[in-house]
Amino acid sequence: MQDMDKNMHSMADAISQKDWPLVEKIAPLIADHRQPPFFEKMRIMGFVGTSVSKYKAYDGSVVEQAQAIGKAAKSNDVQGTELIFRTLQASCDSCHNEFQKPFVAHFYGKKDAVQ
Repeated sequence: MQDMDKNMHSMADAISQKDWPLVEKIAPLIADHRQPPFFEKMRIMGFVGTSVSKYKAYDGSVVEQAQAIGKAAKSNDVQGTELIFRTLQASCDSCHNEFQKPFVAHFYGKKDAVQ
């Protein structure tokens, strides 16, 4: 998740500078983000429980949108790149709003986790 956060910030900077080759380069880093090791992934899925389909849908949305940003940047589609990036950010925010606080509380024992 830390790599994804770093890549999202880098992409935002690249978009603001209209550096489309860099946006195109960062997009697959977000789309193909590192997955947790199998055991950790099973613990997460166990925690997510009945919301697993929603959790996976958020992840799938991130993959699709990051790929779309790469394509838009490659074709120098300024409006498309910016619009898709906003949608990507909204997907991240929605997932964090729903899962981050209980996740951090469950796995790290921090009841006052910041969202």
